[in-house]
Amino acid sequence: MSEIKLQPASKGINGTLSVPGDKSISHRSIIFSALAEGTSYISNFLTGEDCLRTVQAFREFGVEIKQEGTNVTVYGKGLDALRAPVNPIYFGNSGTTARLMSGVLSALPLFSTAYGDPSLSKRPMDRVVVPLSEMGAEITGRENGKFLPLAFNGKKLRGTSIEMQVKSAQVKSALLLAGMLAEGETVIYEKGTTRNHTEMLMSQYGISLDKQGNKLTIAGNQQPLASNLTVPGDISSAAFFIAAAAITPNSSICIENVGLNPTRDGIITALKKMGAQIEVDQVKKIGHEPVGRVQVKTSKLKGCTFEGELIPNLIDEIPILALAATQAEGTTHIRDAKELRVKETDRIEAVVSNLRNLGAEVEPTEDGMIIYGKNKLTRGSVESYGDHRIGMMGAIASLITDGTVLIQDKDCINISYPNFFDHLEKVCK
Repeated sequence: MSEIKLQPASKGINGTLSVPGDKSISHRSIIFSALAEGTSYISNFLTGEDCLRTVQAFREFGVEIKQEGTNVTVYGKGLDALRAPVNPIYFGNSGTTARLMSGVLSALPLFSTAYGDPSLSKRPMDRVVVPLSEMGAEITGRENGKFLPLAFNGKKLRGTSIEMQVKSAQVKSALLLAGMLAEGETVIYEKGTTRNHTEMLMSQYGISLDKQGNKLTIAGNQQPLASNLTVPGDISSAAFFIAAAAITPNSSICIENVGLNPTRDGIITALKKMGAQIEVDQVKKIGHEPVGRVQVKTSKLKGCTFEGELIPNLIDEIPILALAATQAEGTTHIRDAKELRVKETDRIEAVVSNLRNLGAEVEPTEDGMIIYGKNKLTRGSVESYGDHRIGMMGAIASLITDGTVLIQDKDCINISYPNFFDHLEKVCK
């Protein structure tokens, strides 16, 4: 297992960064481009392991996809040119690939099977299998399709009305993709607002979709049109350096070309509520996505309560928010985040155990945690549990400890941020 020893940042962290492309948008750009007829060009694509699983999935269907660094060319030949894969499709650790591709694989008239690594094989798939079955999907798998591996007897689905049972952009996206390919109209009722990258990209790729509040209506028998796309920097990756600058003495960081989608910027809202000195400038739009610059300086933070509608907008950033809370004066409560228990690992337990190992006073709850600040963090060891965001949280924690921090399984960070340690070294100089 890979590991790395990190030292505190005695001089603070300073400089300018451009983080890798957004993971959510990178996945979706491949899906729409591969289903389209015509050539699509994608720049600033995230070359992390998760997104490459989506690339390989469509290569198994016969789609030609060329990658040169962060530039990807997808030679789409339309839906009729797709062929049934000979081998089972491997989703690795990618929950996004598994959930979104389930919507596609169910609706293509081809047989396919898919499996994942041990971590992904524990994550619930029934949240997509059950509503897809309401559209006529034929999906079989372990424990009646609750877990991978799954088999898809692909067929023409029928549009229907679905009321979602969970707040999940992945489930919503799977249903929208299935509805796009189905016969008739599909109506989806969300439980609450979730990230809207799929809706944004549908517009860019020529897919007709109507959204009225939490009601989404999509007509069937639609095929995407080839498009060119630049992927904004991933705010979930930027969040680690934003929080790092806020809690590390003598620090000032500027992150450029980062996505500022209002369904994703909850980490900025949360840190500002805690008193972080953050300035945000939207400088342009890439497609329908707002993109800009985020500047943050060392700040005096105070404990807060985070719950309700804000939580889905920062669900992936809660590990780094919890770390920031250890440096805040007073108590921080994180609630309504039970979804963390079915991520790459049980992130509530992973965050709590690792922060405790470093000297923080943290208490788990059923749907979140309580962080008692302000804590002086100590040297120690961080177990990533194969979860990239836990590994990065530990690495940022090392900046403010009193000695060496050992990060175990550092390679899992390649899932979303392949050059993370290069960037960390750059700002620590």
